[in-house]
Amino acid sequence: MDEAVAGCVAALRAAVDQDWRGVKAGQLEWSCLETAEHLAEALFGYANRLVTGAQDYVPCDLAFDEDADAAGVLEVIRSTGGLLAATVRTAPRQVRAVHPYPFGSADREGFAAMGITELLLHTYDIAQGLGLPYEPSAELAESALTWLFPHVQPGRAPWPTLLWATGRGELTGRAPVTDWRWRNNLVIPAERLTLTGIRPAAAGDLCLGGDGGFEWLDGGPYQGTRVATTQMVKAYEAGVHRPEFGVFALVRHEDGRAIGGMGFHGVPDEEGRVEVGYDLVEGARGQGYATEALRTLTEWALARDDVDMVFATIEHANVPSQRVVSRAGFARATVEEERIAQEEHDMDAGLQLYIRRA
Repeated sequence: MDEAVAGCVAALRAAVDQDWRGVKAGQLEWSCLETAEHLAEALFGYANRLVTGAQDYVPCDLAFDEDADAAGVLEVIRSTGGLLAATVRTAPRQVRAVHPYPFGSADREGFAAMGITELLLHTYDIAQGLGLPYEPSAELAESALTWLFPHVQPGRAPWPTLLWATGRGELTGRAPVTDWRWRNNLVIPAERLTLTGIRPAAAGDLCLGGDGGFEWLDGGPYQGTRVATTQMVKAYEAGVHRPEFGVFALVRHEDGRAIGGMGFHGVPDEEGRVEVGYDLVEGARGQGYATEALRTLTEWALARDDVDMVFATIEHANVPSQRVVSRAGFARATVEEERIAQEEHDMDAGLQLYIRRA
């Protein structure tokens, strides 16, 4: 946030003597002044919601004075950007506040990423209108993509990819974008824990041995979660990742700690079948968490129009995991179903197949 604000002010300060009211901002219908007002209002609104954890919009807007000049406008962007940055630093990890796209809320990382994206894109818009050069660092552009655009395949360079993904530029080999939304992560509440969608940025950190921004119980995560996030990163890089069918951290309500990972091995196939997998850190086992999370995630999936079956494959010797799926409403597949899974879907003969249907 600090870098994005500083970059915005530095780029636009060269044009404080120009007419911001009578010039359109790039491809937008707004003037440069109106775009700057929208930017400041967004930064202010994000901080407002995050600091309170508001589940509805706060009845407060920001508007420039009628005689506001460009120099004053940049000071407002500095102050509202600093306000959001300070709020992100102090907001508790578990706080989520209202934002519509696409799941109704965002956490502190989400609001930070939205603020950064607003700054990058609208600085670009205003700079275009005023005839100024502007290009943020590759790291900032990549952060916007990996936190808010999990559905967008990375390109060779992050900044042109972000411009293309938001309808502001062309990218070789890809169709123009005319309608777009960013995507905050999905969270699915259960009784004692929350299934928190892991973003590509966090997945990349977990792959490299980091904590992904979570506070893990017993020095977790377990190896299965790291393997799953590695596969998720590969899907993201290939452009086939869909965040609803990614990996979730299981975050315990009582202490905010992540106790395991759970997720899908990909999107549903043409017959509406999707595979689920999971693991828990050792200190959280035997307390029903896996059963609770699996039941919650499975019911969420089966309520969708594109899912007719959720299945799990489990080693013959893994009796505890077999008990988990059974308690979560799964049934052991028939001999014929397992034969078909082995012959037509390459299921290992050393695995048992468990199924839950809509």
